Amino acid sequence: MDRKDRRWRQVIGLVWGIAVAVHAWAEAIHAQSGERLNVPDGFVVEVYAEGLAGPWGMAFGPGGELYVALSQAGRLVRLADVDGDGRAEQPVTLIDDLDRPSAVSWNGDRLWLAEMGRVISLHDPEADSAVKYTIVVDSLPTDGPAGRALLIEPAGRAFYLSLPASCNVCREDDPRRATVIRFGIRGGEQETWARGLRSAAGLAFQPETGELWATDLGRLGLGDRLPPDELNVIRHGRHYGWPYCYGQRVPNPEFGSPQRCDVTTPPVLSFPAQSAPGGIAFYTADTFPAEYHGDAFVALSGSADADPALSGFKVVRVRVAAGRPVGFEDFVTGWLARDGRAWGRPVVTLVGPDGALYVSDVGSGRIWRVYYRGVGERSVGGGR
Repeated sequence: MDRKDRRWRQVIGLVWGIAVAVHAWAEAIHAQSGERLNVPDGFVVEVYAEGLAGPWGMAFGPGGELYVALSQAGRLVRLADVDGDGRAEQPVTLIDDLDRPSAVSWNGDRLWLAEMGRVISLHDPEADSAVKYTIVVDSLPTDGPAGRALLIEPAGRAFYLSLPASCNVCREDDPRRATVIRFGIRGGEQETWARGLRSAAGLAFQPETGELWATDLGRLGLGDRLPPDELNVIRHGRHYGWPYCYGQRVPNPEFGSPQRCDVTTPPVLSFPAQSAPGGIAFYTADTFPAEYHGDAFVALSGSADADPALSGFKVVRVRVAAGRPVGFEDFVTGWLARDGRAWGRPVVTLVGPDGALYVSDVGSGRIWRVYYRGVGERSVGGGR
């Protein structure tokens, strides 16, 4: 080995040593601050992307890139792990000047995106620069909470859009509020599919039955333990209670009555009050253990209006048997620091083409990647 080769190897060794030291230092800083996520034995959670301004809705494109709506920045960006190290490189901005975008969904070679007042369709989302788009639905309500959900039917002929209520408990003047609406794929043939959903922040088709499932955020003002948040099976023409009822047809004190509540549809599963369920993703890949297949992962975003130790700030696994939810358990925890401070807020879950679970975290500006390594291997994430 000549002197040049020895020097080159020394440089490589020095760089590697510095990288290891920096990684260890970063892990130590995260550990001291309490910013560590926990997953079940055999799973690993790592940062896929960070430094994002309000990451919310996510969708993988045909080429494996991840498209993310940045609600705070008002942008749609594309992320890709070009070098295969498990972490995305610099995001590419496709559209900016959006109004709190919160949901994206692919259909064929086009990407649909929901922002506050409209739904748009991108013509060439895999382009390397700003792209053109078509307005599919316009003149939607622009006040109130930002969290919409958008889901395209498997056949690609229509999509579902949730529009949250404008208030905590009220009778809405706009009949589009607190609903899930079905649109033709080009924006026509609008039909209110379900009512009485205060904020259906997550929509997904159950893979075994094909039914539409939706999470829903309950009202505030009844204490830290009431009412429960919900998981619903959405059926055409049904009313799911708000603002008249909550939970198992319990009348709200402002507007409810037993007679009115008797004709509403109760949830199929209840979450703790003010846990704020967001995105829902069914696991149909094959890299997790077999017992996870068909179960769902729901982001419980948590609420600033409740005791954070009681609910939310986690991702839960909803166990499914014979096409029905039978319970839930913690899957990713740790967004609450030891002092009770919430340092992150998971909002959307998504299963990637690699079989990993991706979680957008609007609180810390990160996207997390959870994958299975094997029993006896556990990693807690706070950076890489």
